[in-house]
Amino acid sequence: MKNQIRGRFQKGAAKTALNYSASIHFDWRLYPYDIAGSIAHAKMLAKQGIITAAESKDIVEGLNQIGEEIATGKFNFKPELEDIHINIEARLIEKIGEAGKKLHTARSRNDQVALDTRLFARDAVIHTIGEIIELQHTLVELAAAHKTTIVPGYTHMQKAQPILLAHYFLAYFEMLGRDVERLGNCLSRVDVMPLGSGALAGVAYNIDRQFVADELGFAGISRNSLDAVADRDYIIEFEVAASICMMHLSRLAEELVLWSTGEFDFIEIDDTYTTGSSIMPQKKNPDMAELARGKTGRVYGKLLALLTTMKGLPLAYNSDMQEDKEGFFDTVDTLLATLEVFNVMLQSIKIKTDKMAAGAQLGYLLATDVADYLVRKGLSFRAAHEATGKLVAWAVTQGKPLKDLTLTEYRQFSPKFGKDVFEITVESSVTARDNIGGTAYKQVAKQIAAARKKLKESVCDCDDEYEH
Repeated sequence: MKNQIRGRFQKGAAKTALNYSASIHFDWRLYPYDIAGSIAHAKMLAKQGIITAAESKDIVEGLNQIGEEIATGKFNFKPELEDIHINIEARLIEKIGEAGKKLHTARSRNDQVALDTRLFARDAVIHTIGEIIELQHTLVELAAAHKTTIVPGYTHMQKAQPILLAHYFLAYFEMLGRDVERLGNCLSRVDVMPLGSGALAGVAYNIDRQFVADELGFAGISRNSLDAVADRDYIIEFEVAASICMMHLSRLAEELVLWSTGEFDFIEIDDTYTTGSSIMPQKKNPDMAELARGKTGRVYGKLLALLTTMKGLPLAYNSDMQEDKEGFFDTVDTLLATLEVFNVMLQSIKIKTDKMAAGAQLGYLLATDVADYLVRKGLSFRAAHEATGKLVAWAVTQGKPLKDLTLTEYRQFSPKFGKDVFEITVESSVTARDNIGGTAYKQVAKQIAAARKKLKESVCDCDDEYEH
């Protein structure tokens, strides 16, 4: 215990130093992991004959009682004891006496902290994956409900081509699917048991690390004690995955904001996820979506902060690494809260299909289809592109949409145009994109079916692999 071990020191730590170094105000939330790790450690010590079975029993019972005290708000956290680990150990000694002093045998606070953080990170990853999958379910159901709704698609924020609204929702399904994959990969590196690494060199006791790993449900054991206590890659990796996921949600948020404006008027966000103005009574502000955009920068900041903290640290443990937790906790909390809000907010939005359909008729969205029409008539694509471009430019000057042009007007730009040019519609445009990944009705129906199958398999995989 940093502030209680007096063998080397003639003076105790200054109050300002204790206040500066204390972490109990945020690392208290590691308590269930600290207790679980300590129970597994105590059982192993007894199994190996390092402490007696009676001592181990007392330790386990005492730790379980402490866990109950914390859970029910009866535990007296002492800031002067610096962190959750010392608070729990001090309370254990207070409860059971000398046996409690033996718990720290064959471990250091360095590998203890690494263990607790990995246990927390493992739960965070699994919980986050679950929340992302829930949001994917919502997106798929929205897609299924709007598999014939046509909406203008954009590039450069300019109307580009008509697409199915279902295709739009499935695009975010794909993004979130990559987030799940990234977090799954992260989990394989989180799920490594570091206890037994000691301060940096391992421990000089006949311990059984595999026993502890099995007790705590770890898939693997760290192979290098120096790396095990100095490694925070798994936190950085989570924060990278979280940053990318928040970026995806921020992009969706931006479109919800745009689509809910009077200029677009494609959707209406439910009252329960909007706010009013303090002086303008007509306002209905998409605050939840705006907050998601803002919180994305917050998550990016935590990643950059930890990368900056770690970049110059020599091996092994340094107190700088205490700064890993606040940002990590905040990232986990922010991402989970954003996923939860988006899931229920999307379920409640009103989609104005008539406004979307009307929007798809404006802005010369069928120009590419007209160029493709000329290609089928024998022109090269470049020649067809040029002719259609001139046609659109002329139509703009006349204030006419393509659907209002006459055949004579079409033929000013190419003799290849025939009456069948009027068969080009937003529906035919969508139908024509009938290749894998396209927005055609048939393709989108297949994509919805594939997405549902993937989600079902994802749930089964999680249930099978992470029963612990």
